[in-house]
Amino acid sequence: MVRERAYPEPLREQGQCEVFCGLSAIVWLHRKMHDTFFLVVGSRTCAHLLQSAAGVMIFAEPRFATAILQERDLAGIADCHDELDLVVTRLLERRADIRTLFLVGSCPSEVIKLDLQKAAERLTKGPLGLGGGGRVKVLAFSGSGLETTFTQGEDQCVAALVPELPRLPAGERNLLVLGTLADVVEDQFRRLFESLGIGPVHFIPGTDTHALPPVGEGTIVLFAQPFFNETAGLLASRGARLLNTPFPFGVEGTLAWLGAAARAWGVSDEQFERVTAAPAERARGSLGRYREVLAGRRMTFLPDSQLEIPLARFLARECGVELLEVGTPYLDRRAMQPELDLFPAGVRLVEGQDVERQLDRVAAERPDLTVCGLGLANPLEAQGLRTKWAIELVFTPIHGFEQAADLAELFARPLLRSAALKV
Repeated sequence: MVRERAYPEPLREQGQCEVFCGLSAIVWLHRKMHDTFFLVVGSRTCAHLLQSAAGVMIFAEPRFATAILQERDLAGIADCHDELDLVVTRLLERRADIRTLFLVGSCPSEVIKLDLQKAAERLTKGPLGLGGGGRVKVLAFSGSGLETTFTQGEDQCVAALVPELPRLPAGERNLLVLGTLADVVEDQFRRLFESLGIGPVHFIPGTDTHALPPVGEGTIVLFAQPFFNETAGLLASRGARLLNTPFPFGVEGTLAWLGAAARAWGVSDEQFERVTAAPAERARGSLGRYREVLAGRRMTFLPDSQLEIPLARFLARECGVELLEVGTPYLDRRAMQPELDLFPAGVRLVEGQDVERQLDRVAAERPDLTVCGLGLANPLEAQGLRTKWAIELVFTPIHGFEQAADLAELFARPLLRSAALKV
């Protein structure tokens, strides 16, 4: 049961931070959205960031990069648009499978005020776009590290799709699950919703950007990920009802998440229990062996993905972990209050980051495991501290009943490895 209590205000820090930029979201978005292409308008630094993402083209032609960094007058910006048009035209002529093209802004393109939104509108109306009788829809969003953490890149991308969503007819209703999920997890949730009698159910982002779900006053939105502040506002402005619930991590979170949808749909308690009892019990059983490893361990989360609060809740309540500090890049009270209501008392909650101060606290408290970004892991390991890469928690299927043990194993693994290496 959710305890209704006011959680203390977090410690807010401002200083040097350590986080990937929003371009990183392309690494998982392009694998989910099969008919899309992400054209990053940036520099070679942006290209290096995404070089491991197969299928992603980086717009980093040296002549253009020099123009956007050095030309300050109107002619320079006009040259940039001409070059962008040329690259897009060549790309679409070569790749017949592209149906939606995203122009992705980066730090360099935004510093010089290159308006990719207007560029997207112009290209959509051109001979290769939908407005000109062609086949491609061109949209734009920002992945700039000046404004976003790396998971917020997905929020920006999906927000760009919201104006394209058709209107849900009056009198109809649907459930919209928001946030990228692994295909296997999406299939599991579809079966559970079907067994509960909830439908039609749509997942966004999906594999086909030209078969977008309708949205309107009959739409109920269920958040699978906690980093959709902008998209949430846009959906609410279209009349959708946003459900506030813990996120589907672990048995408790998944039951609460499914339960919120079931209540909104009028599903009886008896039917909900009948559908969820068996998978919940299996998940509890599979968690047992990892709870033995994690119970009593002291853990710190440094801010990285915005997944920190729900994952910390899961570890504390279902795995017996002692939380020392839980940091998050940005605290969205609307999204996180149901999670905070389940938090154990006495946890130090930090919003934002001052890297030096946080590392000082880690050094003083020496937790058994620190969840952090890649850039901080090696220095902490050099001090004899065990770490977990936070970004792995974004790429790995961790939602739902069937993945509860896999999620716990991700945190148990570095502790087991450390124990195995001791002489």
